[in-house]
Amino acid sequence: MGKLSFLLFLLLSWVTGNPLIAIIIILAVVYFLDRRYIGVMPSISKPFRRSSNIRKLRAQLAASPFDVSSKRELARLLLEKKKFAEAHQLLEQVKDASEDSAEYWSDLGATSFGLNRLEEGEQQMLRALSLNERVKYGQPYLQLATAFKDKDPQKALDYAAKFGDIQSSSSEAYYLLGSLYQSLGRKDEARQALTEAISVYRSLPKYKKRHERGWALRSTIKRNFL
Repeated sequence: MGKLSFLLFLLLSWVTGNPLIAIIIILAVVYFLDRRYIGVMPSISKPFRRSSNIRKLRAQLAASPFDVSSKRELARLLLEKKKFAEAHQLLEQVKDASEDSAEYWSDLGATSFGLNRLEEGEQQMLRALSLNERVKYGQPYLQLATAFKDKDPQKALDYAAKFGDIQSSSSEAYYLLGSLYQSLGRKDEARQALTEAISVYRSLPKYKKRHERGWALRSTIKRNFL
């Protein structure tokens, strides 16, 4: 593979007459193949799409300030950008209309964690899980475990175990669980979770493997360095 890449580089350098252009072409091809078949590299276009959606939602709320769904969607996008204070403020504005939504309480808990309000965030996440334990495929358990991994490692492990109990067919979930165990110094559990991520990928039907392939590859690499 290394020789092939080198030969391709030489060929493109000769065709274009510029080694820098040859490198750019090779990187572009690698990026395209990864996004099409593997999915390890981050999407270049996603941040631009998210910023565009944020602008549209802000304009929509300027015209219709009481649009609950737009406020929640804007808060979710701001949460992705780690703008926790603004996201938290928006979610607080729609609390009365969202009391029975597990996703709402999960998002609110995430903003509280981002603002370092651990106890408040914990109660909000637990509220989400009480409404629907499988909300966001159990992600609140993982967020709880991550939030408490330094302050209360045993609590973090308890939440991680509950997350592991819910997940059974997601390589991404087991990869995240393995990463958490690794950060807690539990190498055996981390290796077991990463191995499970790879096994899950192999057992998936073909149409599901596209989404999970990148996580299986990450799991393989991380496991090899444990």
